[in-house]
Amino acid sequence: MADRVLFVCHANLCRSPMAEFLARRMLADRPLSVSSAGTDAIDGLGMHPYAIEVATASGADPAEFRTRGLRPEHLVDATLVLTATRRQRSVCTSMVPGALHRTFTLRQFGRLAAAAEPPVESTDDSVQAAIAAAAQARGRLQPAAPDEDDLRDPIGGTIADFRRCAEEIERSLRPLAALIGAAG
Repeated sequence: MADRVLFVCHANLCRSPMAEFLARRMLADRPLSVSSAGTDAIDGLGMHPYAIEVATASGADPAEFRTRGLRPEHLVDATLVLTATRRQRSVCTSMVPGALHRTFTLRQFGRLAAAAEPPVESTDDSVQAAIAAAAQARGRLQPAAPDEDDLRDPIGGTIADFRRCAEEIERSLRPLAALIGAAG
């Protein structure tokens, strides 16, 4: 079974679907599944119009995307869970305590992945090897300020706010993609 990366935000309208589409593009050469959900999402809605514009500009086709509420089985099935905020990380680990060691905020995991030693060729799945390498890096880094872990919600903002959010997502995904590539 392929590794599964799950992105989680509040309503699954902006941050997590933009992360899903960006990750699919950046990790297209890897045998993994990428999806998203929202801790407070209403099932079946389309993405926010600005998020659609940003996703389309990156080459994605979000026309068929529909929001989905986070359920325990999403967390159980995920190899790696990346949340937009510390609050959403807490919701995930409260819902499925067994997901604790594979659940991070996206920005937190990006910092850890950037500081991680590339894993030695491994028989483990590449995402699991990346998680292990990032966890080892955690002990070498100074703790970040809490607001450095949260990805700001662009809802209520302009298209420029959505673009800035997508740029931050991509900045956080680059080290993850590099670490997964080194592991596999």
